[in-house]
Amino acid sequence: MAVLPISLEALKSPSAEQAREWCAELEAGDILYFPQTPIAIPESDLQFLLGQQQTDSSLHKNIAYKPNIDKLSGVDTKTADAAAVARLQAIMRQYSKSVTEFLTTFLAPYKANWQLDYASFRPQEEEGRDLPQRRRNDLLHTDAFPTRPTYGARILRFFNNIHPTRTRDWIVSDPFAAIVKQFAPAEIAPQVDTTFSRAAKSLGRGIGLGAAIPAIKRSPYDDFMMRFHNFLKENPGFQTNCPKHAFNFPPGTSWMVYTDTVPHAVLAGQYALEQTFLVSPEALVTPETSPLKVLEEIAGASLV
Repeated sequence: MAVLPISLEALKSPSAEQAREWCAELEAGDILYFPQTPIAIPESDLQFLLGQQQTDSSLHKNIAYKPNIDKLSGVDTKTADAAAVARLQAIMRQYSKSVTEFLTTFLAPYKANWQLDYASFRPQEEEGRDLPQRRRNDLLHTDAFPTRPTYGARILRFFNNIHPTRTRDWIVSDPFAAIVKQFAPAEIAPQVDTTFSRAAKSLGRGIGLGAAIPAIKRSPYDDFMMRFHNFLKENPGFQTNCPKHAFNFPPGTSWMVYTDTVPHAVLAGQYALEQTFLVSPEALVTPETSPLKVLEEIAGASLV
């Protein structure tokens, strides 16, 4: 695992081979780091974002923008008026569009087989936040979605630190393939659907229980990834003893990483933007390194 700096000069006319190399580095668990962000955000928009603050940090971790339906969620309606919400939505819409346009060229092998997911604005100070254990950002974890199964697609995230003076402080640990085998066989092994469980889930989805009971929608892969996310956060031995690498991302920088592969935690920082993509197994340059393939090798069966 490494943080690989990429200059703006390297982005001017990347070859197809270079784009595949960047994809492979991400898939292996490296973090691609941009000392100068390639995403242009107008100064007036930055100043507006820096003026926003959620009054109830326990209610929503982030403000989410859903580009496919052009909607915001998680806005603190106690303090935000309609004009401010409309402007925030416009800023998030443009941010999502800008990141997508950039990565369509930068990660060209993915562009035909990825799904644009949520963008988020993170105005809260990360250090010392009072959140339930499973929602804490300061505990090392790999990402999984409680209510939105990916069915083997990988979770790729692009971040911007927009704070004018402070770093965003991360720690990361060894990639998924290196850590999962310490735990999966004995404690939280991936479970293959039986004929009965598949039928029960199919019935549940058919009668509309998927929204009320998220587990009904999950494949065995998604079920494992959700349990692994919780297991890592709730495992004091892992949190204390695992290898740790600290990275402090300065103001005005960007970075991207497969957060389902790299255990990560955010220890401090305020004001960040993020855009998520779900990259399908068919798009991967090195599919053998994906969490899905690692888990299927452990289970000896298909998990999607």
